[in-house]
Amino acid sequence: METIVELKNVTKSIKGKKIIDDISFQVNKGEVFGFLGPNGAGKTTTIRMIVGLMGITSGDIMIGGSSIKNDFEDAVRHIGAIVENPEMYKFLTGYQNLVHFARMSKGITKEKIAEVVGLVGLTNRIHDKVKTYSLGMRQRLGLAQCLLHDPQVLILDEPTNGLDPAGIREIRDYVRQLAREKNMAVIVSSHLLSEMEMMCDRIGIIQDGRLIDVQQVKEFVQGEGAVYEIEVVPSDKAITVFKSRYPDIRVQRSKNGITVELSKEEIPNLVKAFVEENIQVYGIKETAKTLEDRFLEVTGEKEAMIHA
Repeated sequence: METIVELKNVTKSIKGKKIIDDISFQVNKGEVFGFLGPNGAGKTTTIRMIVGLMGITSGDIMIGGSSIKNDFEDAVRHIGAIVENPEMYKFLTGYQNLVHFARMSKGITKEKIAEVVGLVGLTNRIHDKVKTYSLGMRQRLGLAQCLLHDPQVLILDEPTNGLDPAGIREIRDYVRQLAREKNMAVIVSSHLLSEMEMMCDRIGIIQDGRLIDVQQVKEFVQGEGAVYEIEVVPSDKAITVFKSRYPDIRVQRSKNGITVELSKEEIPNLVKAFVEENIQVYGIKETAKTLEDRFLEVTGEKEAMIHA
């Protein structure tokens, strides 16, 4: 895959404090890259540096082969972005807003405006005033604005804020469509981890200004082993036996027994150990792990390491 965005050892310091600490990653054409992290981790700061709204202390960001630091205009022409909320002139129609923004770039025709309006599904309402739009419609108009100049990179910071489930699904579908049909790189930051799991191809996790992981979503969610819920009695004794055999693996009490993360090959050995200790095993069920589970697991582990 062709790389379109590359962060190279990017650091941002404010008043001597490192807000972003030496992060590097790449985003490819045709993929949706999710940028995750707890509040205050540095997501929006990183996005602001990518789009040129905030200076870089050290390192560099390359967009389409051009440096944000040394060739700003050529780099940002590849980018369409909504950072936080799209701002529109509410007393104008959606179409008038797009015509106004089209004047900022060369060569945007009426046909191009009609194309992006159709792409985001606003054809029937584009001549209504923006003040009559729902929040979801304003988000879609913001997307249309971003797409007017045919960017190669789309950056969306919390694009589903305040949307109802139908609006969230619409934005997710548009993002996937843009990556697939336009071969566009999309960088998305969001707190809705269930949506990110369905929307993104890869994710990068940032915490305390440091990039702690970049992986394919499916590989990251799966982790090192599957999660099994084991129905056992007595569960207290089962936990003790499990910890004696697997001291470095977390075991949790569940409604009917215990929940553990193990490789499939280890399950027969564990059952054998339980039976030898007169622990009754009534059932074993593999449960699906979610992005939220893994995110909390990884960020919790890193937090513990940082404060240890």
